[in-house]
Amino acid sequence: MSAPHEDIFVGLGDFAHAGRVFIRLLVASVLGAVVGLERLREHRPAGLRTHMLVALGAAMFTLVPFEHQMSDADLSRVIQGVAAGIGFLGAGTILKLSEEHKITGLTSAASIWMTAAAGMAVGAGWLWPALLGTLLAWIILHLLHRWEHWLGGPGTT
Repeated sequence: MSAPHEDIFVGLGDFAHAGRVFIRLLVASVLGAVVGLERLREHRPAGLRTHMLVALGAAMFTLVPFEHQMSDADLSRVIQGVAAGIGFLGAGTILKLSEEHKITGLTSAASIWMTAAAGMAVGAGWLWPALLGTLLAWIILHLLHRWEHWLGGPGTT
């Protein structure tokens, strides 16, 4: 018979294991914050908290199957579900302003999708691709935005 805490805290394991899980979830949240801060600075509706929660949720959706040692096929279905499901959240950030004949929110939707991918990578233990992807996303969102503005491209007014 197992101890009562083992039934409540399934897979807690030893301190090192719990620390590894905590670090992964914390890193996912921080990476979401990096992208979210940029969106917040741009006064976009999907800002800091949204991106942090997306990254954290995606990390958990990936981490739990890993912790449960699911098969690669089952994990693949989880990843497909998160990737498709996050599209619905992203779609909620896209607005069509009918009087202006203008569509807005595409960049925010893409940043939510990217943040979910980073969270999934962290949840799977692949921190370096998540860090690199988040750095590239920040460069795209922040530095290229300034460059576009300097060039006078669309949406820079």
